[in-house]
Amino acid sequence: MTLAVDVTGLSKRYGGRAVVDNLSIQLETGRICGFLGPNGSGKTTTLRMLCGLLTPDSGAGTCLGLDLITQAAQIKRQVGYMTQRFGLYEDLTIRENLDFVARLFELPQRKRAVDLTLERLELTARQHQLAGALSGGWKQRLALAACLLHEPRLLLLDEPTAGVDPKARRDFWDEIHRLAAQGITVLVSTHYMDEAARCHELMYIANGQVLTRGSQADIIERAALVVWSIAGADLDALVAPIKALPGVLSVSAFGNTLHVAGEDQALLQASLAPYQARPDLQLSSAPADLEDVFISLMDKAKDAYQGATA
Repeated sequence: MTLAVDVTGLSKRYGGRAVVDNLSIQLETGRICGFLGPNGSGKTTTLRMLCGLLTPDSGAGTCLGLDLITQAAQIKRQVGYMTQRFGLYEDLTIRENLDFVARLFELPQRKRAVDLTLERLELTARQHQLAGALSGGWKQRLALAACLLHEPRLLLLDEPTAGVDPKARRDFWDEIHRLAAQGITVLVSTHYMDEAARCHELMYIANGQVLTRGSQADIIERAALVVWSIAGADLDALVAPIKALPGVLSVSAFGNTLHVAGEDQALLQASLAPYQARPDLQLSSAPADLEDVFISLMDKAKDAYQGATA
């Protein structure tokens, strides 16, 4: 097993608060790892430390076989980092943007590298369009092209499909899997559970710490959640009282039903017994999925954070 990323004890503090707190990450070469967590959990800060844009306050390890601290400049040249917001020049064309990036990396045969990347991402026909006139999906494709221009061995993607339509998201993920098959390692942050399910493994962080990690099946099994589905009228009014019941970890709306999750089956069933007796409601056992698990983890992390700062 070859590790593209192998870091331990990664920490970063701002204003006395640990944004990333003693984080360890090991990523196998050619694997896609989904990076999940609530806003402010430390995902972006972690990505920036891995690609050499930020220096950790503590921690050590390697990225692509290079020392994370002393060889940050070399790491930058072998990593493709895609930010949350579109970061290229909107008043330049697609080709002009890629040519600019190629100059930054001092690529030999610059025109050939741009031509190949345009073809690879199916941008050739649009190469003379201004970046600012592109739709969200095409901007995303251009941003990925800029990340791939220098042939990186590691891709760090920070919520790359936010605000993009489902067809563009699917096309994007098909490309990510093609890249992984070629040996490129991918660490991608996302809030979409359908995207998380397409990753080889997942890592969920909150308050700068890893809460769980593994394959989708591993994480669901390890959580050992008991889930009940409630259908009926006026479900919004049930959320607060059910959430306050003993044994309830989370309550979330899924279409026309509520998913109620807990860890103790007997306690949860006893708490929901009064609702089972109501003729206007239908309760049934349901299998836990990733969204149930992550909502429960988010609620646990929020409670822990509030307890620590109280």
